[in-house]
Amino acid sequence: MCIRDRTNIGRAMVGDVIKFRNCRILRGGQVITDNLWVQDGKVIDPEKRFWEAKAERQFAADRVVDCHGLLIAPGYIDIQLNGAFGVDFTCADLTPEQLDTVAAGVLQQGVTSFCPTVVTSSPEVYRRVLPLLGPRKGSAAASGILGVHLEGPFISECKYGAHDKTLIRHPDQGGQSLSAMYGSEFERCAKIVTIAPELPGALDAIAAMSEVGIVASLGHSAADLDVATNGVRHGATLITHLFNAMNPFHHRDPGIVGLLGATDHGAEDGVFFGLIVDGIHCHPASVRMAHKASPAGVVLVTDAMMAMGLSPGEYPLGTMQVEITDRAYIAGTTTLAGSIAKMDSCVRRFREDTGCSIVEALEAASLHPAQVLGVATQKGTLESVSYTHLRAHETPEHLVCRLLLEKKKKKKDEHT
Repeated sequence: MCIRDRTNIGRAMVGDVIKFRNCRILRGGQVITDNLWVQDGKVIDPEKRFWEAKAERQFAADRVVDCHGLLIAPGYIDIQLNGAFGVDFTCADLTPEQLDTVAAGVLQQGVTSFCPTVVTSSPEVYRRVLPLLGPRKGSAAASGILGVHLEGPFISECKYGAHDKTLIRHPDQGGQSLSAMYGSEFERCAKIVTIAPELPGALDAIAAMSEVGIVASLGHSAADLDVATNGVRHGATLITHLFNAMNPFHHRDPGIVGLLGATDHGAEDGVFFGLIVDGIHCHPASVRMAHKASPAGVVLVTDAMMAMGLSPGEYPLGTMQVEITDRAYIAGTTTLAGSIAKMDSCVRRFREDTGCSIVEALEAASLHPAQVLGVATQKGTLESVSYTHLRAHETPEHLVCRLLLEKKKKKKDEHT
């Protein structure tokens, strides 16, 4: 829930200090009762401000917002969003205006940053859409973009899911295959690449991505645990939508899922894994198992496609047609094709399925994806500026985007 007078907050003048009082704050892995001070899009340290002030008026806030005990949490970060509100990021005719529509729409759901996701396509499509989907700043009106998630075409022909099988390719030339496929804007615009580690040249491609700060994510793969482990040793740090488009867990051959229990892959902080908790892609028992195995590795993703926010019907996803009812299927099949879930509902369902704390649920959609992308010093936390520098372009309502009510809703006129 957001404060009703957020429009006034958004009109704060440059340099104005806003004090959110009487609130609970998700900070440092716990919920604390404190005030939150924000200036020019940065969370600031009021104690430091007090000692630097030469007069009381220099310490006082320009605006004060009473939160009436509500919880302030960092904005959600969705690292796998194929589209929404009638917009498909894989469409070669994608326009800046369509991108703005999605960025504005998901902000209303608490998502303040996202990675537009492009499914398996031709080189021509990548060259057309990547320049539009590169990193850009957010605002009070729209979410920011952290870079593109390229989900293909270097995936397994055995685990292609809703992708066009005819467009799948092998990264035979390792790192050179990446620029040859995605074009000259690849390193500037890409943030994540989903890749099947068993493909010829995949391990070299993973190492090349790691060297330039692009996240290699294992997915759409039939790899066994040994191959998956080798992928992590070469630099992969993420698993794309765990349990989906990969071999199921088996006690003698756990496959990619087995990375959650492996200890010999060399990754200091373990491996992160995307989890679609929409009640369709993963059984609640599977969600609980994944959370129990690696609570710090959970990254909630929507994997939403263009029909999110629209009525039931038939819609495109890349070159495929998707039929929407209460879920998304490749038309005429029973193959799931992304989701139509919203991030805020995924967070609630995750908490219900696992019985985890509200801190764990919120961090799975904020701090953890920020850690995956290497932006945890800018996103995913509400630490003061002395510890974490948040981007100065972010307005206070963008930064403190969600004032979340727990089940006992507080009915006050100041809130919606």
